[in-house]
Amino acid sequence: MKIVKLNAGQFDKFATCHRYRNYFQSSMYANVMVKFGYHAKFLGFANKQNKLVGATLILYKEVFMGNKVAYAPRGILANYENPDILEEMVDALKKTLGKQGFMLLRMDPYIPLTIRDTEGNIINFNNKGNDIIDNLKRVGFTYKGKNNAFENEKPRWEALVILQRDIREIYAKLDKRTRSKIRRASNNGVEIITDPEKKVNKLYEFAGKKDKRSIGYYKELARNFAEDLEIYYAVLKTETFVISSRRNYEKELDYNAQLAEKIQDMSLSPKDRELFLNKKMESDKLITAYKNSLLKSTDLLKENPNGIIIGAAMIIKYDNAAYLISEGVDETYSYLSPNYLLKWQLISDFNDLGYKYVNLNAVVGEFEKATKYAGLNESKTGFSTTLTEYIGEFDIVLNSFSYNLYNKMNNK
Repeated sequence: MKIVKLNAGQFDKFATCHRYRNYFQSSMYANVMVKFGYHAKFLGFANKQNKLVGATLILYKEVFMGNKVAYAPRGILANYENPDILEEMVDALKKTLGKQGFMLLRMDPYIPLTIRDTEGNIINFNNKGNDIIDNLKRVGFTYKGKNNAFENEKPRWEALVILQRDIREIYAKLDKRTRSKIRRASNNGVEIITDPEKKVNKLYEFAGKKDKRSIGYYKELARNFAEDLEIYYAVLKTETFVISSRRNYEKELDYNAQLAEKIQDMSLSPKDRELFLNKKMESDKLITAYKNSLLKSTDLLKENPNGIIIGAAMIIKYDNAAYLISEGVDETYSYLSPNYLLKWQLISDFNDLGYKYVNLNAVVGEFEKATKYAGLNESKTGFSTTLTEYIGEFDIVLNSFSYNLYNKMNNK
């Protein structure tokens, strides 16, 4: 087995046909990361017949006295199931990178270990998953383990909505709270549009701080993925918002009056009277809230008669699947749940287009409702997702002396 240099075209041609293909292992992604301090190289693995049997994008940085740390995003494109071939490939890669001043290689193969339902129950188990983990450990990789949160470079858990079904069937299987939030957004005048110009300013405004990304990162994604990228906006139609706010206010006033009348009924038992009094106090609070909302929406209509953008999402299209890369909302209007309508719209759109699935990105492999990640999980699992657990992250040291010295200096 020998390592050969590939150009971007040669690499993409091989990568798009590999069973473990993913958009992280692409020249488009490499171009993005090069703009943000990384170097990139495309390497191929050629057998004795000079046939290409594997390839990888290597991203790297110089971190210590000329020594470099390498990362193969979502793993090298290789035959992980065959331990002999894997050993040949890794040995060739170690020798090549070791001679070029690399002290560490990290990767996180895009290989599922389990498929689970939203409660964490295993639906499908990859019988070869643990064998692949053992194969990688056998050839020198250190395994980071089956962690559940955000300890790795990329998420170890992701939520997928399986498409190519009747959209009514998909909607019927959504969680009741998710359907309610979708209706709330729609009833209050939130509409979803796509941006043909693919401007990222609003996405950055809503998501940049959360994602810890610069606006330049989103621009580079849009520029490099071009036709394979979409920007969705959640637009609050202010005229509809006024109508909805007025309707809610008037409806609550009527309900409050009914409660007041009930309380005056002398035949009520003390227990029932207390019940209606508590309901009226809650209604009084809602009236105040709806009145404020009506005043606010009226002012908003005057200032923005054509509506305002209150949410945005970025989607990459790759291999007949849609990946939700980033999303964010204006927190002022988060109570209208525009993020739920955004997700539902892209699910509906890509189902109509015949895509296989929508990947809603990271979830956490903790399924107790009291965890700090419960809100994150609910915002995705409520869409009747299946959860993919990947095998995880692996490191292999290429220069022990430099790596140990680097760690020693950094841990002082």
